[in-house]
Amino acid sequence: MKQIRFPADFLWGAATASYQIEGAWDEDGKGESIWDTISHSKGKVANGDTGDVACDHYHRYKEDVALMKQLELPAYRFSIAWPRIFPEGRGRINKQGLDFYHGLIDELLANSIEPVVTMYHWDLPSALQKDGGWENRRIIDWFTDYAQVLFDNFGDRVKYWTTFNEPAVFTLRFYTSGVHFDRKDRRAGFLASHHVNCAHAKTIQAYRQSKFNNGSIGMTLNLGHVYPKTNSEHDRAAARTVDTVLNRWYLDPVLKASYPEEVLDYLAREYDLKIAAADYTLLKDNPMDFLGINMYSCFRPFVNSPDEVNNVEAIMRNMSSCRNENAQYTEKGWEICPEALYDLLLRVDGDYNHPVIYITENGMACKDTDVRDGVVQDDDRIRYLSDHFKAAHAAIAQGVKLKGYFVWSLLDNFEWLDGYAMRFGLLRMNYKTQVRSFKKSAFWYRDVIQKNGI
Repeated sequence: MKQIRFPADFLWGAATASYQIEGAWDEDGKGESIWDTISHSKGKVANGDTGDVACDHYHRYKEDVALMKQLELPAYRFSIAWPRIFPEGRGRINKQGLDFYHGLIDELLANSIEPVVTMYHWDLPSALQKDGGWENRRIIDWFTDYAQVLFDNFGDRVKYWTTFNEPAVFTLRFYTSGVHFDRKDRRAGFLASHHVNCAHAKTIQAYRQSKFNNGSIGMTLNLGHVYPKTNSEHDRAAARTVDTVLNRWYLDPVLKASYPEEVLDYLAREYDLKIAAADYTLLKDNPMDFLGINMYSCFRPFVNSPDEVNNVEAIMRNMSSCRNENAQYTEKGWEICPEALYDLLLRVDGDYNHPVIYITENGMACKDTDVRDGVVQDDDRIRYLSDHFKAAHAAIAQGVKLKGYFVWSLLDNFEWLDGYAMRFGLLRMNYKTQVRSFKKSAFWYRDVIQKNGI
């Protein structure tokens, strides 16, 4: 069997997010986040699950770092909970919140694990949501102030920063679905996504001017390669429109300091929404060091009629994905298509002037019901990861500047509206006892890290 090896400086890791694992939702001065609000609202989350306790990482982080050490993880990507630092989102700083992350970062470094910090993974302080959240342009400065506190406190030890995780989800998708804010408002979703981009650029500006600025900073986008249902012009046109809304609307501003013209035309026509010239300058003057990509699946769209293929409104209203009868699907219902990772990486490399890229999330929800001698036999997860690693290696061979790969996730955890129904972890969680145990995939991944390849 052919063996593949990754570049010597390739950064392997695993990823988590604050609300999904920390618990301690109201301890030590932490303020409420919108996900506390959502999960405490009846009927929002599957089975009435909440992140109140989750994996109890807040109290067990040393145990979790010891498990990372056993896995020989070179890096750990985690997020900081904004309301744990600023309980009201701004103003008063919570020292106990800072102390927790000081302890976590120090514990990681003591075990030779590189901390990779995401500043925002969806847990907006509820106090700021009441003031308009990401619809309110003032949040650009609120976020920059929060980021500055992180730089001042942790910048001497943290060398990898990500401003935002998956803005497509917490802006346009949240507002369009109506699930999260009890109203459907597409205009607000687009406006929120632009404010996120401005906050991202101002935060980069603040980082460049900060005392500890010798690391790298970027943004993580959730992307999926879009394939036409057939090779007909109708289906190819639909795929282009879907790609514009799902991918380019987020890629273009942070990598080209622009937005797709067809979406701008739609926003101006439908919502009288326009981007200020100064905002383009802000984006242009503050380029990022790397792009983080979260990739789980691909997309194969179809639309209802030929006259909708170039219509952004119709695409967003009626878009759905055809099932690929030749593919396998995860427990989440996502098509397994590792070839899409290769195609996506080459596309981003070619269209956006060869950026440095990290895969910041990739993984698979499995049933995880086959347990032998206390170990989950998750061969399906191993196949999924192996095939995606091979696709990533093939992209590197074509010149893509892929510098690292983070598996989602370290632990089974709270999976947002799915609650605890989906298991993505390399480590199995018993949520009643809080006992962690290695899955077969964890041992396999440790072997990949040791060999720096497959």
